[in-house]
Amino acid sequence: MQQYHDLLKHILETGIWKDDRTGVGTYSVFGYQARFNLQDGFPLLTTKKVFTKAVIHELLWFLKGESNIQYLCQNGVRIWDDWPYEKYRKSAEFGGEDIKAFAQKIAADNDFAKKWGNLGPVYGYQWRSWPAPDGKSVDQITDLIAQIKKNPYSRRLIVSAWNVPYIDQMALPPCHTMFQFYVAPPNKEKGETKGKLSCQLYQRSADVFLGVPFNIASYALLTMMIAQVCDLDLGDFVHTFGDVHLYSNHIDQAKLQLSRDIRPLPKMIINPEVKGIFDFKYEDFTLTDYNPHPHIAAEVAV
Repeated sequence: MQQYHDLLKHILETGIWKDDRTGVGTYSVFGYQARFNLQDGFPLLTTKKVFTKAVIHELLWFLKGESNIQYLCQNGVRIWDDWPYEKYRKSAEFGGEDIKAFAQKIAADNDFAKKWGNLGPVYGYQWRSWPAPDGKSVDQITDLIAQIKKNPYSRRLIVSAWNVPYIDQMALPPCHTMFQFYVAPPNKEKGETKGKLSCQLYQRSADVFLGVPFNIASYALLTMMIAQVCDLDLGDFVHTFGDVHLYSNHIDQAKLQLSRDIRPLPKMIINPEVKGIFDFKYEDFTLTDYNPHPHIAAEVAV
C-alpha cells in the first residue's frame, strides 16, 4: 500500500524526537490522514506479512463486547498478552512462567483467566456496554446498525471508545478512540442502486510499524461487515491520526520495509449469507491473492 509507505517516509523525514511513557522513545508527527478505496482491494500490507488471523479474531472479540484475553489466547492470538502478563509478573502469585506459558494458562484455566486475563473496560466493553448515568448500558454497535438502516444520511453515525471516567481502569487507554460512518447516496447516472459506506477513524496514538497495519485492516474489515449487513456498497476507509510515531527500536525495520516492492492488494471474501453483525465467525472470512514479503519482527513497547 503506497499510502502506508508514504506515512513511513513522512515520519522518517520529518518526525521529531520525543521521550515517551514506555522509555523507548519515538520519532513523531502530529496530524496525518490516509485514504483507502475499499473497492481497490483489501488494504493489507504486502511489504511484510500481516497476521490476518489476529486481525479477524481481535475484531470479533471487540464485537463480542469482551475485555478478557481468554478468547484471543484460545485462538492463538497473542497481541494483547503483554499488558496482563506484566501485571501478573509483578504480583505475589507469579510462578516464573514466561509469557507463552502465561497465555496457555489463560486459555485453559477459567479461574486464572478471570483473575489475570482482564484488561479492564477497553474497546469491546465501551462499544457494547457503555455505562449510562441511569445504571443501564448503551450498545453502541447495535444502535449504529439500526441508525444506518433507518437514517443512513445521519451525521451522528459515531462509536466512541474514549470514556473519560473509565480511562484509568483500562490496561491501555484506547488508541483508536472514535469512528464515524458516512453513507453516500447511489449515483443513478452511473447505474448505482446502492449507497456507499465509508468509515473514518480518529486514532489519538499510533505505533506506525506494529499497530497501524492491524488498525487499517481491522477497520476496513469492520466497514465491509457493516456494509454487508446494511446492504450497502463499499466506499473509503479514512484513517486520521493524532500522534503517529515510529519507535526508536523500529527504525531499521521500517527502512527494510521501504526497500521492498509493493505488491497487488489481496481480496477479502466474506460469507454473503451472514446478515447480522454479531453472527460473523472466523470461518466466514477468506483472504485470497495475498502474496506478501516475509514478516519483519519488532518488539512491542509496553
